[in-house]
Amino acid sequence: MINQIYRLVSPRQFEISYNDKWIASSDVVVRPTHLSICAADQRYFTGTRGEKAMKEKLPMSLIHEGVGEVVYDPENLLPVGTKVVMVPNNPTEVDEFIAENYLRTSQFRSSGYDGFMQDYVFMDRGRLVELPQDIDMDVAAFTELVTITVHALSRFEQKANKRRGSFGVWGDGNLGYITCLLLKKLYPESEVIIFGKTDYKMNHFSFADRALKVGDIPDGFEVDHAIECAGGIGSQYALDEIIDHIKPEGTVCLLGVSEHPIEVNTRMVLEKGLTLIGSSRSGAADFQRTVDIYKEYPEVVDYLSTLIGNVYDVTSIEEAANAFETDLSNSWGKTIMRWKI
Repeated sequence: MINQIYRLVSPRQFEISYNDKWIASSDVVVRPTHLSICAADQRYFTGTRGEKAMKEKLPMSLIHEGVGEVVYDPENLLPVGTKVVMVPNNPTEVDEFIAENYLRTSQFRSSGYDGFMQDYVFMDRGRLVELPQDIDMDVAAFTELVTITVHALSRFEQKANKRRGSFGVWGDGNLGYITCLLLKKLYPESEVIIFGKTDYKMNHFSFADRALKVGDIPDGFEVDHAIECAGGIGSQYALDEIIDHIKPEGTVCLLGVSEHPIEVNTRMVLEKGLTLIGSSRSGAADFQRTVDIYKEYPEVVDYLSTLIGNVYDVTSIEEAANAFETDLSNSWGKTIMRWKI
């Protein structure tokens, strides 16, 4: 069959390309229905990813956060119409010690490999996780972002000490919101504190036990563990505060992406015996655990709906470009494209 792929060919310019796919392969064919725009996609769309990366990776279909419906399963295990979340990470090998999302050989959609802006996506069965049929698909669209926190907390559970009285989350954006929410569900007896700088954003964190403004933290205030979700140059200021206010032998989960090197107060990291854990992306197991959380705590999906910012019905590449442009000025939440091309 001929599949249409909508690729970014230069900043702010999409073009349609065609790919002949053999439907008799072992791949499951999925029709994308809801796609979510990520900051990483925007760096490609606006051309701010860096000249070298742009030359190496374009033309490329964007979007790595998405859900869809099965239209063909060669083994008839997934009925037509089954709602699924698509795992963007595609490992090409298995390592006994290194997770699939850290293998340098793994392929990641919308980062050097075509993302989900296609008419149909041909997926390995292991890259699909079935969703509840009644789930809000606008929320499900950004499940990949939720898996980032789920993956980080899985690593935390393996490496951190067992004192879990309090967690501090630095960063009042989308990832900070998701992280606070999951911490309250997975550690209901623990105190969860959001550290942010924008009042109207912090007002959304109704489930957090406490909210404190960065730069205005009381002297002597401490948390057992911390998660940094600030990103950019803000990561440096967040880490400074975390190191000051975390208890000795606490664990710091690093989730914020910075395009440039930042300074870290290694003297106090050593003096306090802190553990810093870096986490990036996620694997199929994290997607399955996330969907299991949706099922066990259906209220999580309701809370996540607060993150829905703009929703667009996209029927052409021009409307897709408009969704990206509007998303640039969106100060809260996720932009969802209902994929109807």
